Amino acid sequence: MKEPKSDFFNRVWDVVAEIPSGKVTTYGQIAEALGARRSARMVGWALNAASGMALPCHRVVNRFGGLSGSPHFGGPHIMEDILKGEGISFDDEGCVVLEKHLWTPPQSSTEEPDKD
Repeated sequence: MKEPKSDFFNRVWDVVAEIPSGKVTTYGQIAEALGARRSARMVGWALNAASGMALPCHRVVNRFGGLSGSPHFGGPHIMEDILKGEGISFDDEGCVVLEKHLWTPPQSSTEEPDKD
């Protein structure tokens, strides 16, 4: 049986809450850790729904280290400034240096969520 989106969102938020300062993870790694490898986009929806929650959503980047969520932070450079304040470094293309700052969430064994 597949879990409802709200359960998946709560599980995403639990993972995001664990991302340490000075580290980032990707949408895809969160999805994979939750046993839903093909649901990176749904992780993004969960982060959009987390608006107003005290979660470090700024620590979630795309698979290249790009700041695809930056429009949700009130300005084009706010997400980058917050990450730099935590000691995160960026390459010449403006992507997080994943080799240095990537945090991999622990795996859990669950079924993929509904995608409706």
